[in-house]
Amino acid sequence: MQSAAQRLTRTVVAAAADRGYEVATDLGRPRCLLFRPGAAAPTISGMSTFAVVAHRVTPTNTRLGPVLSPAQALARLTRGDVALGRLDVLESLDGVEPGLWTLERLAAAGVRVLNGRRTLVAAHDKLATAAALYAAGVPHPRTVHVAPWLPLPELPPPLVFKPRFGSWGRDVVRCDDDAAVLRTLEELASRPWFDATGALAQRLVTPRGYDLRLLVARGRVVGAVRRVAAPGEWRTNVALGARREPVSPPPEAQAVALAAAAAIDGDLVGVDLVPADLGTCVVLELNGAVDFSTAYSLDGDVFAAAVEALRVLEEAPARLAAEPAGLDVLA
Repeated sequence: MQSAAQRLTRTVVAAAADRGYEVATDLGRPRCLLFRPGAAAPTISGMSTFAVVAHRVTPTNTRLGPVLSPAQALARLTRGDVALGRLDVLESLDGVEPGLWTLERLAAAGVRVLNGRRTLVAAHDKLATAAALYAAGVPHPRTVHVAPWLPLPELPPPLVFKPRFGSWGRDVVRCDDDAAVLRTLEELASRPWFDATGALAQRLVTPRGYDLRLLVARGRVVGAVRRVAAPGEWRTNVALGARREPVSPPPEAQAVALAAAAAIDGDLVGVDLVPADLGTCVVLELNGAVDFSTAYSLDGDVFAAAVEALRVLEEAPARLAAEPAGLDVLA
């Protein structure tokens, strides 16, 4: 009568043979069976892993893919995987969230990095944004750096002061005359972020009560909305009460948005535009961790369109054999 161990052995051997493995006995260890891949043995196909590298588990990030912190990405992603950098501006408005160095290390390790370190810095550092857009010939308001350690530049009003690393419309101030400029500079002197990084002063583009935000993914406009300012507000940030409206962006707006994204090598960026004279558009800002919703959808779901545009996943060489030759699987 067979023991339970013998019956288990027969079951394992039969299953292995059905899957194309050759079974042998280790003569030096009589109770040890060796399973070696035969000609028909399967392999486990290695597929690239896609992950969003971010600190915030936002609805946008989770719709794009699995979210990993920079430390998790460094531990889990390997050569052939794909990482989408979505590090945002610090809430203190004095820099970018930690982890830019992680994107560099991932790239050095063979991970395909979208929205890498340079792209995120160029998008979030508005001084770098201005330089990149100027070099690429993309329309952008004249911009100067204002900081406690710099002489006050000559930029007559009307103008806008904003944090060098800013978002959500916070501490963005419009100055229509010299008195407003002096008051604003006094107020900025009390902001810790101003002491750390300075601010930007930009020529005011005449507010229209709305702007366009276009979502660009790897050279394609995949989404857009019109952001309409709240009553009595000139800024169009949703965080300040603006509402989103569906829009079909005109060709000239799409062309400017694509050029702006290309200027910073952006794989997934938001481009904020305002109409200017003669049917042209001016880029106000770029966002390397842009939040969006289904309101941005054009011809179909915006998330599906973004993921499809970012699809660079190809089947990688197999990382794992089903069983290495000579592995002891039953003793």
